[in-house]
Amino acid sequence: MPDPTLPATHPAAGILQRPYLWVTIGTCALVFLAAFESLAVTTIMPLVSRELDGAGLYALAFAGPLATGVIGMVAAGNWSDRRGPTAPLYSSVGLFVLGLLIAGTSASMPMLVSGRLVQGLGGGALTVALYVLVARIYPGVLHPKIFAAFSAAWVIPSLVGPFAAGIVAQVFSWHWVFLGVVGLVIPALLMIAPVLRGMAPQPAEAAKVPWAVGRLAWAALAAVAVLALNLSAEVRIPGLPAATALLAVAAVVLALLAVRPLVPRGTLLSRRGLPSVILARGLASAAFFGAEVYLPYLLIEQYEFSPTFAGLTLTGGALSWAGASAVQGRLGARLSHRTAVTAGALMVLGAVLLALATTALNWPAAVAIGGWIFAGGGMGLLYPRLSVMTLALSTKDNEGFNSSAMSIADSLGGALALATTGIVFAAFTTTAASFSGVFALAAVLAAAAAVVAPRVTTRRP
Repeated sequence: MPDPTLPATHPAAGILQRPYLWVTIGTCALVFLAAFESLAVTTIMPLVSRELDGAGLYALAFAGPLATGVIGMVAAGNWSDRRGPTAPLYSSVGLFVLGLLIAGTSASMPMLVSGRLVQGLGGGALTVALYVLVARIYPGVLHPKIFAAFSAAWVIPSLVGPFAAGIVAQVFSWHWVFLGVVGLVIPALLMIAPVLRGMAPQPAEAAKVPWAVGRLAWAALAAVAVLALNLSAEVRIPGLPAATALLAVAAVVLALLAVRPLVPRGTLLSRRGLPSVILARGLASAAFFGAEVYLPYLLIEQYEFSPTFAGLTLTGGALSWAGASAVQGRLGARLSHRTAVTAGALMVLGAVLLALATTALNWPAAVAIGGWIFAGGGMGLLYPRLSVMTLALSTKDNEGFNSSAMSIADSLGGALALATTGIVFAAFTTTAASFSGVFALAAVLAAAAAVVAPRVTTRRP
C-alpha cells in the first residue's frame, strides 16, 4: 500500500504541478547551487591563490574535489540502496555546507584545499542521492522532464556564475562566494524535507543490501589515481624524459582497474544495455569537457580574443544544451533513447572536428564557435536520456549503485580527459600543434562515444 506521506503518482501531472512542485524546485535549486559553486570557484581561484600565497596548491584545489567526489558517490549509492535516499541526502548537504564554511573562512591555502576536499565529498554524494530521490518520487513518464530540468539547472550557472562570482569578489570578498551559497542551500533542502520525512526505510531493505566496504576502497584508489594523473604533468625527472608519460599511463591503468568494481559488469567492454549506457556517459563527458576548457584558450592565444569575450563564446553551447534538453523532454517516447544518444554523440564529434580543423587549417574562429553550439545541443540530447535509461534499467535494490556508477563515469571521464589533454598540450613545441593534439584526442573520445551509443539498447528478439 503506498505511503500516504509521499506524493501520489500522477502521470498526467507535470513536474511543476502538484504534488511535485516543491520537490522539483528544491532539487533543481540544489543542482543549480552545486553547479554555480563549481563555476564560480574557477573565476575567483587566481585571486584566492594570490592572496593566500598558494600557487603550489592551485591545481589540487580543482582536482581534489573531483577525486573525493568519487568516494562520496559510491558511499551515497550504497547507503541509498540500504536505507533509501533520505539520510544520504541530508548528510551530503551537510558535508557540502561544511566544506563551504571551511573554504569561506580560510586564512591559508591548505585550509581552503581542505574545505574543497570536504565540499567535493558532499557534492559527489549529493548527485547520487538526488538521482535516487527522483527514482522514488517521480513516475517514469516524468523522468525525461525532471532530468531536462536538472540539465538546465546545471547549464544556466555557466551563463551567470563566473560574472556573478567576479562581482561578489570585487565588491565584497572572495570569501562570500563560498559563504553566500550556504544561505541558499538550506532553503532548497527545506523544500524537499516534507517528502524526505515520508520516506522511512524498511528494515528488510537494509538487510538485502550489505555495506560495500570493498567498493569504497576501490573508490579511494580511483581517487588517488585521478590525483596522480593530474599531478603527473608536473613531474620532471632529469635523464628520464619519458617519466611523465609512464606515470600518466600507470595512473590511467590504475584508474580503470579501480573503476571496474564501481560500475556494472561489462561496462569497459561496452556490453549492450546498462553497461553501454554508463560507458557512453563517461566517453561523452570526456570528449566534451576535454575540448571545452581549451576552446577559450585557443581563441585567446591564436585569435587574440579578450578573456571575457573568449569565455562568452561558450554561451551558445550552454544555451543549446538547455534547449536540446527541453526539446527531448517534450518529445518523450516519440524520440527513441537510441536515436537521441546516437545523434547527440555525433553532434559532439562534429563540433570537436570543427575545432580541430579550425586549429590545424587556421580557419576563422567563427567556425569553432558556431560548431560548439552543436556540441552543447548534442549533450542536451544524450545526457538526460542516459539518466532516464539508467533508472529505467535499475531496480529498487540497485538504484543507488547504478546512479553512483553514472556519476562516477561523469567525474572520472572528465577528470581523466582533462589530465590527459593537459599532458598532450605540454608535449608539443608549437601552440598550434598543442591545440591540434588536444582536439584530436577529444575527437577520438567522441568517436568512441558514437560507436558505443547504438549499444545502449538491447537487440529485439
